[in-house]
Amino acid sequence: MTTTRARLHLHVFAPALTSDDGRPLAAVEGMERALPGLRLAWRVSGAGRPVALPHRAAWLAKSAADGEFGLLCNGDESNPIMMDGQRESAIASPGGEPLLIVHAKLPQDEPVVAAAMDMLENVAEGVRARWGTVAPGPVRQVIAAQVGPKSGGPEVPPLGLPMLKLPWNIRSPEVPRYLGWINYWSAAAAEAIGFPDPSRDAELLARARRTASGGWVVSLTEAPLDLDKPTHLEALKRAYERFPEIGGRAEA
Repeated sequence: MTTTRARLHLHVFAPALTSDDGRPLAAVEGMERALPGLRLAWRVSGAGRPVALPHRAAWLAKSAADGEFGLLCNGDESNPIMMDGQRESAIASPGGEPLLIVHAKLPQDEPVVAAAMDMLENVAEGVRARWGTVAPGPVRQVIAAQVGPKSGGPEVPPLGLPMLKLPWNIRSPEVPRYLGWINYWSAAAAEAIGFPDPSRDAELLARARRTASGGWVVSLTEAPLDLDKPTHLEALKRAYERFPEIGGRAEA
């Protein structure tokens, strides 16, 4: 299931799954509530084809016992929406704690863009996430180039953006690793980065809302982040300057 269309990527970082954990279903149902008409009721076969899942909840529960959940999709190969959850080991994670990383990939079309904030909030709250983002594909490529140092990577990040630490060099899983177009910060993550400060965050608060758990969903720009636009690039740079904790940059 491949496409050349522009895509949005949702990533949410949450505590690791347990053997009896209902959070994968909460994440999937949260996505469906945010995007009317979406039904993630197919798994993706090894050949990349959709296979109907008449007993999705049971399939997710069985998958969660392994600390992750398999790739689900909407069954539409011409306009695919996909979602899965992967386990990140303690050795690769901030603070030495294993994590669940929920990832969804969606077309960057008008309905998805309009629902993006709701999708991120629903998924993040459903899995009790620490933090998460929604970002267009090209922004994801820039994020990857910011993280280092790593062998074979650029010596300096692109576009004048800051270097971000590798995940295992960040002190706490509450500290976000990077910024996206839309950002979810749990109450603990917001406290870790010092958000909000009414005297400094008026611009961000104008595009932010509080969640039921006390976290925040914050959009850096009205439209999806496009780093070819100088105003968008400057908004991203301002946010990194405002929050030096993000990416572990304020740590010794």
